[in-house]
Amino acid sequence: MVVLSKITYLCQQISKPNIFHDMNNKKYFFAVDLGATSGRTIIGSIEDGKFDLEVVTRFPNNLIELGGHFYWDIYALYFEIIKGLKEVSRRGLEITSIGIDTWGVDFVMIGEDNHILRNPRAYRDPFTFDAMNHYLENVISKREVYDITGIQLLNFNSIFQLYGMKREGNAALKHAKKILFMPDALGWMLTGNEVCEYTIASTSELLDPRTKQLDERLLTSLGLSRSMFGKMVNPGTVVGVLTDEVQRMTGLGPVPVIAVAGHDTGSAVAAVPAKNEKFAYMSSGTWSPMGIETKDAIINDLSYELNFTNEGGIEGTTRFLRNICGMWIYERCRLEWPEEVRKLSHPELQGSAMQVEAFKSLINPDDPMFANPSSMIEAVQQYCRQTHQPVPETPAEICRCIFDSLALRYRQVFQWLQELAPFKLEVLHIIGGASLNKYLNQFTANATGAVVIAGPQEGAAIGNVMLQAKTAGLVKDIWEMRQIIANSQELTRFEPQDKAVWDEAYEKYLKIIN
Repeated sequence: MVVLSKITYLCQQISKPNIFHDMNNKKYFFAVDLGATSGRTIIGSIEDGKFDLEVVTRFPNNLIELGGHFYWDIYALYFEIIKGLKEVSRRGLEITSIGIDTWGVDFVMIGEDNHILRNPRAYRDPFTFDAMNHYLENVISKREVYDITGIQLLNFNSIFQLYGMKREGNAALKHAKKILFMPDALGWMLTGNEVCEYTIASTSELLDPRTKQLDERLLTSLGLSRSMFGKMVNPGTVVGVLTDEVQRMTGLGPVPVIAVAGHDTGSAVAAVPAKNEKFAYMSSGTWSPMGIETKDAIINDLSYELNFTNEGGIEGTTRFLRNICGMWIYERCRLEWPEEVRKLSHPELQGSAMQVEAFKSLINPDDPMFANPSSMIEAVQQYCRQTHQPVPETPAEICRCIFDSLALRYRQVFQWLQELAPFKLEVLHIIGGASLNKYLNQFTANATGAVVIAGPQEGAAIGNVMLQAKTAGLVKDIWEMRQIIANSQELTRFEPQDKAVWDEAYEKYLKIIN
């Protein structure tokens, strides 16, 4: 593990005069970064070719179980955004703009009276499990849907959520005038304006990446019309300014709200500090989507067979990737362990896992049984029983099983990605909250055989801020954004080790999951 030295802005100016635009006047940007388990409001500033971030507020994003379904509390999220804006106002900071990024696929339904009809369903709601198969068997075939959208077929994608709601006679859907994806819904609550931001819409499995528009045939199959969705806009579009109500509540003026890359992975990929296009990325958090950035969608027999997805990126790029379960299993197990274990720091708990036998038990992290079980510990143990492996009992054993398995799953997807990529992959960038996990980063380098560069941690928030800065004219394009990020962050490099050991473990993993 080697820490890469920072390259100062002064050195850049000596070697490349005038590479940055005028940044003498410090600008502040307010980023809302919402994940499936927690959220943050963040202030980012750009000055002299570098950026700084400060977390203003942190808060949980809780699943609400009611009547056999799981919901998000959209009003609680709105409250937290207002709370963060109030704090900014209290400090007397003048913010240039506001940007919101969230997880994908979920949406809010608005009625004729211009009010939210009910809290949005969460993508982990089990009602989607049967909906996908029923739709693909009775409405439009699996291959046809993939050929239109190029999107990985997952039961919780918006298309199958909407179909499931239609089948159950969902009252909110019946009376919906507008359907807004999560960041667009929150932007609407702040401004009163409706848009459909491209990167978040691309997660729905309703969008054709060639036309970059929602597909009429798919909408019609659900009994929906294009008019029910907002105007399609690209990252960097001004949605509107804060309503008079929000201005009164927060003490702020008519601050613009910018449609950044509304999908958090889209914002995170914009923050990858890559030097050129020959990189793979993994946004490591609850999920660990791994992919590449391409100019055009990749939709062919192999991408269909391997279930890869084509999601929208900034500046007309495509994020070609495969969604992989990330730290979700570990996070859920940690909630179930005794209090004395939960009190341990992540490095302490993970360090204890390094002391137990490697590769003793392995799981497929993407097996459906890990989607949202009542007990994640029991799910891990049940998988091991069913596959005739030793059953991990202690927190250290379970943690080691999860980390070994994640790294081997990453290897499998990385190899598939290299087969499909139009260029040789030179490095794997790991960004996001779990990029601080030195054990899993090293395991990933060992398993994939690729050099891993970890950081930045706040990938989505940084991308969110940088896209606002680009909209404000402070940076020119994505590569200037990435150079600023590389200049401002301390990155960590992991070299592959123990090739023979990991090759043997991978063969064992393939036998278990197959």
